[in-house]
Amino acid sequence: MATDPSRGEVLSPERRVFVTKVSLVLMGFAAMLVAVPVVGFLIGPLVRRFPGMWRPVGAVDSFKVGQTVKVTFRDPSPLAWAGVTAETAAWLRRVSDDEFMAFALNCTHLGCPVRWLPDAGLFMCPCHGGVYYSDGRVAGGPPPRALFKYPVRVNNGQVEIQTSAIPIG
Repeated sequence: MATDPSRGEVLSPERRVFVTKVSLVLMGFAAMLVAVPVVGFLIGPLVRRFPGMWRPVGAVDSFKVGQTVKVTFRDPSPLAWAGVTAETAAWLRRVSDDEFMAFALNCTHLGCPVRWLPDAGLFMCPCHGGVYYSDGRVAGGPPPRALFKYPVRVNNGQVEIQTSAIPIG
C-alpha cells in the first residue's frame, strides 16, 4: 500500500469495500426513513374503513310521492375550516309512502354534476350527454354504470341518508 503525500493516505482495497458497504447501508436506512411515511400516506386511506353515518335530510311529510328533490347534509368528515364546503348533497326520490331512493349528484362517466329534469323524468349530465332514468339506471350516453345510491331509512319521522367519509388518494 503506497501513499501519495499530495492527496493524503490511500485506502486499501479492503477498507474501500468496507466504507462502500457502510455508505450503502446508511443510504438505505435514510431512504427507508423517507419511504415508510410516504407509503403509509398513500396506502393508509385504501385500507382504513370509514364507518357510515346517518344524516337527516328532512321530515318524511316534506317529500311528496313520485317527487325527486335535491337535499343537503353535512359531510361525515369535515375539516374544522371547511365552512360551506362541508355541506354536500344528493338527489332524494320518494318512491312510495314508505320507500325512498337517494342518488349521488355525480355522473358515473367523469363525475360531472347531474340535473333532475322533472318534465322528462330523467337525470341529465349536461357535460357529455349522460342520461339516467328516475331509478338511476343508465338511459343513454357514455356513463358506464348507474348513478351511485345511498342507503336511506326513516327514523322517528325523519328521512336519513347513510354517508361515509371518502378517502383521498
